Amino acid sequence: MGTNLSSPKTEKSSDDGENDHLGYGLSSMQGWRASMEDAHAAHLDLDASTSFFGVYDGHGGKVVAKFCAKYLHQQVVKSEAYIAGDIGTSLRESFFRMDEMMRGQRGWRELAILGDKFNKFNGKIEGLIWSPRSREYKAQEDSWAFEEGPHSNFAGPTSGSTACVAIIRNKQLFVANAGDSRCVICRKGQAYDLSIDHKPDVETEKERIIKAGGFIHAGRVNGSLSLARAIGDMEFKQNRFLPAEKQMVTANPDINTIELCDEDEFIVLACDGIWDCLSSQQLVDFVRQQLLIETKLSAVCERVLDRCLSPTIAFGDGCDNMTMILVQFKKLAQFTAPTQEQSSSNE
Repeated sequence: MGTNLSSPKTEKSSDDGENDHLGYGLSSMQGWRASMEDAHAAHLDLDASTSFFGVYDGHGGKVVAKFCAKYLHQQVVKSEAYIAGDIGTSLRESFFRMDEMMRGQRGWRELAILGDKFNKFNGKIEGLIWSPRSREYKAQEDSWAFEEGPHSNFAGPTSGSTACVAIIRNKQLFVANAGDSRCVICRKGQAYDLSIDHKPDVETEKERIIKAGGFIHAGRVNGSLSLARAIGDMEFKQNRFLPAEKQMVTANPDINTIELCDEDEFIVLACDGIWDCLSSQQLVDFVRQQLLIETKLSAVCERVLDRCLSPTIAFGDGCDNMTMILVQFKKLAQFTAPTQEQSSSNE
């Protein structure tokens, strides 16, 4: 939970884009919250055949969400599994990689900058001193854990973020999720959830939490965190006898892979500020209705945010930060041109 303003900030940050296969629109709004802790990423052309979309809902601060928006898709592409064509494994590895990268001196320094502790006038980070690095060391792009300095033992942030990511490659859709942001597909007007909300009272999550030495009180891990999976939140990941996927709170994502078909209309990725107000089917119905009168996808997203915004903080739901990405499919026949062999076999 975050503190609330006396009146909501309804200004929206929106964007649109398209390529030969997809069109997307997105919008985010601070709303009643005292600060904006959501972040997002939209990369139509992650490579020649792949698009990437992600929604990150921060808690306890914005830095982890911003870190994921900046780096997670980069780590996916760098993964050996991704290069080998194993998208699911590359996504899982990249979620865990976020926690690894946020530790140590370089992780602390990057989080300090993303947290606006960077002085734009003198180029320094507030309270930061670190050892000079050699030219050879600077060239080591992935040497996050080895940078020396006074924060070399930094265990990582106590704040955290959900991560809900969709990768579209040709006719396949890959969804990775940790937390309670959600991805939903509209197939012939019907909403299908492509992710699971990771709440502590879900039986499988509860079992892991207790085995890791934690407890659940009032629906929260150790009476504090309302999520069972998240990136960051390092205070819940300190059991040295357990692997990352078995910690009280884990960044381990559920991975869902589906084959797209001509009945698929669009997908929505959104943070829980929207799902608290609308069910998956209600949101799909609302989007389909809006698409009959509005072609600009970001405008549809903006209308969803306005629809969910509470008129008063007394209602509870509709007072959170809100972020939504709407990805609309063009005809699947356009996804991949037939190969020469396929053309020959059809003659």
